[in-house]
Amino acid sequence: MKRLLPSPQLSLGLFLLWLLLNQSLSLGHLLLAALVAVVIPLLMAPLRPVGGRLRRPGVLLRLVAVVGFDVVVSGLSVGRGVLGSRRRMPQGRFVIVPLALRDVHALAALAMITAVVPGTVWSELAPDRSALLLHVFDLPGSDVDAEGESVAGEAAFIARYKHRYERPLLEIFE
Repeated sequence: MKRLLPSPQLSLGLFLLWLLLNQSLSLGHLLLAALVAVVIPLLMAPLRPVGGRLRRPGVLLRLVAVVGFDVVVSGLSVGRGVLGSRRRMPQGRFVIVPLALRDVHALAALAMITAVVPGTVWSELAPDRSALLLHVFDLPGSDVDAEGESVAGEAAFIARYKHRYERPLLEIFE
């Protein structure tokens, strides 16, 4: 069965989508929907990545709660930064975060987390996946060295980012 339908959920979705788009339950549309539902997943099977293995589902649930909390807190913080920019301009910085993650699924999850949390933007991943360049909306409490680089706030941000996101992803995927 897996040979004919490599992805049963995708096949069911394509079958139903075909019928919804055509707004018809005629025999011809039922046959075409079945054909599309079988052929498209077969043609696309070589393009599908191998699924990742979840090792610690409890850690995943905790990570989801942490990210949800961070989304709300960061959203309020960014809003406060934008609305209060006349009094104090946000100190946006690019930050290089060294990574221990190597698993592609974990890196994809980290990219999604970074994109969802307001105030952080995933800018670049090193070719060897050893470091990540992020843009941070505001790094309060940053000291600036002679070259104009942020020191204290950057180190605190990196430690927090690694502790809240990278460490749980290491437990879950690697």
